[in-house]
Amino acid sequence: MKRSHKRATARSIRRRALRIEQNDKHPLYVFCLTGEEILSVADISRLSRDDAGKLIGYQRPHVKRHIQDIVEYLNSDNILFPNSLILALSSKSKFRARQGSPGSDGLVTSGTLEIPLSKNGHKPAWIVDGQQRALAISKSNRRDLPIPVNAFVADEVELQRDQFLRVNNTKPLPRGLITELLPEVSTPLPANLQAKKIPSALCELLNSEPHSPFHRLISRASTLQQNRRGAVVADTSIVKMLQESLTNPSGCLFPYRNLATGETDFDTIWAILLAYWTAVKKTFPEAWGKAPSRSRLMHGAGIRAMGKLMDRVMSSVDPVSHGVVSHVQHELRCVAPVCHWTEGSWPELGNLNWNEIQNVPRHIRTLSNVLVRTYVQRRGAHS
Repeated sequence: MKRSHKRATARSIRRRALRIEQNDKHPLYVFCLTGEEILSVADISRLSRDDAGKLIGYQRPHVKRHIQDIVEYLNSDNILFPNSLILALSSKSKFRARQGSPGSDGLVTSGTLEIPLSKNGHKPAWIVDGQQRALAISKSNRRDLPIPVNAFVADEVELQRDQFLRVNNTKPLPRGLITELLPEVSTPLPANLQAKKIPSALCELLNSEPHSPFHRLISRASTLQQNRRGAVVADTSIVKMLQESLTNPSGCLFPYRNLATGETDFDTIWAILLAYWTAVKKTFPEAWGKAPSRSRLMHGAGIRAMGKLMDRVMSSVDPVSHGVVSHVQHELRCVAPVCHWTEGSWPELGNLNWNEIQNVPRHIRTLSNVLVRTYVQRRGAHS
């Protein structure tokens, strides 16, 4: 039997739709599109940055194997594909309610949704959830298969990111993608994501500010392929290091967050990070900026362990004092003789070779203990 759905005209796609009475500012619709129509209407907004360094987009790179699995299923017999896509529609899309009774029951209103198609190639919708399904449908033999769609009207990329994070909050999204998106969302977030927002924003600042010792050294989800070789530090390691210092009462960054009001003294936190890590870079120049395979200082274990040392060193240092970097360098000389970031072995770690240190809790904990204990002992001996 031939399906009765209407094909796209040259200028728009019109579909029977239900408008769910949820949010007047951002209407929510339920309707169907064919697989062929989905990619003619909707773009996949992948994560990247513009020339000014501002984050654009929000989607993860597609997973080829997963897409192929869906294609194989769609090309098989007797398929059932109830999984809906979530789209963000341009406000240029118009809904016309059905005239007469029963057009609405107070919860939903039936009518016709018209989605305009631009002549200049700019698509009027963006895929918030279902990127891989959409690509799989477009590659299958069932491009005319009707696909259920949930769509909300939102021109603001920030709202689209917010919904993307909420939809994927319980899914295994890459941690780096989450940490890079979080600072761009200003609406209230689930507690587990809100706790990571400040560390994520600081991580971005460390990577983007030219006077930061980590300038362009941090690998982020939006890092261009040609720049990945120089981005040697995983952003998840930086975020974890910052999060530990901000949330642990013994962390040097902890006092600058008011848990009662939610206020944060970013200026002082930034001064601490800039002073300490600039001093680390100057104390260990031979280990700084190298790939983790060549320097364990740039490794997740090294970053986290030096973060624990930061909590101890910076707790008694005025981060805005004159000559603060030189002062921190002097403090770090207490541990420099026992550090073997690029060669040799660590006697204090049972003669573990420098490149055998792994980013696992046991190694992070023992390496942190060695650095802090050495610092405390040698500093006490010279005081």
